[in-house]
Amino acid sequence: MKTQMYFKALLFLFLTVSIASCGDDDDPIIPVAGNSITDIASRNSDFTILVSALGRAGLAATLDGQGPYTVFAPTNAAFSAFLEDNGYDNVNQVPVAALKEVLLNHVVSGAVTSSQLSTGYVKTLAKGGASSTNTLSMFVNTASGVVLNGGLDNGGATVTTADLLADNGVIHVVNGVIGLPTVVNHALANPDFSILVQALTRGDQPDFVGILSGTASSPFTVFAPKNSAFVSLLTELGLASLADVPQATLESTLKYHVVTGANVLAADLTNNQSVTTFEGGSFTIGLTGGAKITDFNGRVSNIVATDVQASNGVVHVLDKVLLPNL
Repeated sequence: MKTQMYFKALLFLFLTVSIASCGDDDDPIIPVAGNSITDIASRNSDFTILVSALGRAGLAATLDGQGPYTVFAPTNAAFSAFLEDNGYDNVNQVPVAALKEVLLNHVVSGAVTSSQLSTGYVKTLAKGGASSTNTLSMFVNTASGVVLNGGLDNGGATVTTADLLADNGVIHVVNGVIGLPTVVNHALANPDFSILVQALTRGDQPDFVGILSGTASSPFTVFAPKNSAFVSLLTELGLASLADVPQATLESTLKYHVVTGANVLAADLTNNQSVTTFEGGSFTIGLTGGAKITDFNGRVSNIVATDVQASNGVVHVLDKVLLPNL
C-alpha cells in the first residue's frame, strides 16, 4: 500500500512539473492564419495587382467565402502586360464592371487540381455581352502542360505553377490575364477546329475573322464543324484538299453555319424549327433521338456539343459540314 501511494505521489509531481515546464519555457501557441484563396493571394508578393483588382471589383470577399473555387491567378507581370496592352496606367483605371467580368473569367466553380484537369471546356463565372444567363466557356488543353483558351497569343494563358491549395479551393498561377473570348478565340483555341480556321482564313474569303470577332452583326450563333467533318466533306465532294473547294462554294458554306443577331442556346432549339442563316438560306432543327440539323440538301448533321459561350456569341459543334443551295 505504501509503495502504491509513493508511486502516485511521484506521478503527480512529474505531471505537475511537466505542465509547468510547458507553460514557462515553450513559445505560446499561435493561431493558424486564414488560408482562403484571398488569404493566400494576399500573402504572395507576386499577386499584389491581382489582390488590388479583386478589392476594386468587390470580389475579395467572394474568394474568401465558402466556395469551393478554382482560380487561375495572373501574376503581377501578367497584369502589367494586360494594363499596358489596354492603355491603362494602373488597375484603378479599369472600369469596375469590365474588371469584374475579366476577373470572374479566371474563376471556375469547384476545386479542380491539376491532375483533375482534362482537355475540354469548362464554365467560368464571367458573363459576356451575348448572354445574361450562359456564363463564358474556357477551353483547357492539357496536351502539353495546361493551356487556357489557346495561350497568350489568343488572349489566354498557360499555367506556370499548379495546385496552391486553399481551404476553399485551389489556385493555379498563370502567365497572362485571360480575356473574354470571342467566337474566333474559341475556334483558334480548340485544335479540333483547325480546318475550320483554315477555311475561315483562306486568302480568297471575306474577312470572317474580323466579322466574327466584332459586334456589328452580333451576337453570333455558330454551328462549327469539327475536323473530321471537313475530312468527310472533301471525300463526299471528291476533292483532295480544302484548297480545291471553289471560292463561292466555300464562302456560301461557311456563312451557312452562322446565325447573326442571336445567341441561340441549346435550350432555345425546338423540333422542326427553321433557322435562317447568314448565307440567306435556312436549315431545320430536329430533336428526336438527339439534336441534329437537316440542311438544304437533306443531309443530317448531329450537334455533338452545345453552348460553348463566347463574349459575342455561342458555338455548337457539328459532326458533318452543312451544305446550302449551291
